[in-house]
Amino acid sequence: MDLKKFRATAARKRKPLTAFLDKLDEIVPHDMPELVAKVDATVWQDINCMECANCCKTMTPTFTKADVKRIAAHLEMKPKEFMDKWLKKEEDSGDWVNTTQPCQFLVDNMCSIYEVRPADCAEFPHHNKKPFDLYNDTFKNNLIHCPATLTLVDRLKKIVEKEYEW
Repeated sequence: MDLKKFRATAARKRKPLTAFLDKLDEIVPHDMPELVAKVDATVWQDINCMECANCCKTMTPTFTKADVKRIAAHLEMKPKEFMDKWLKKEEDSGDWVNTTQPCQFLVDNMCSIYEVRPADCAEFPHHNKKPFDLYNDTFKNNLIHCPATLTLVDRLKKIVEKEYEW
């Protein structure tokens, strides 16, 4: 994955795709869940997360108490030790997040704690959230971080604008 090329493409497409998602807040095709599932399946034929890992390089997940407890146990640490070593509390949200980027658990574009990774990571890029249109703000943010999200929204835009009364 050429991340430099992705960043340029994301910068170029961000404004029209954000406008599409804004409009999708108001006008939702009746078969949106089926459409998203169908298009999303095509995305994963073209995008390989392990060739990219841009999310792990440029974003941080939110760690829940359950995440901290599970990961700390996996690393044979106490939850407080884990938090003191790797996490900080965001002032504005109160969420626990990584202190560093890229993620400290990213090794050769792979998650070294994959089997116990945070729920936020396991659910990323959130394409299967329902109803899809309630997560448009998430997708707007992810356009510049995730090639899969950029591809999904771009393909949805083309289909919706061509095949639906828009």
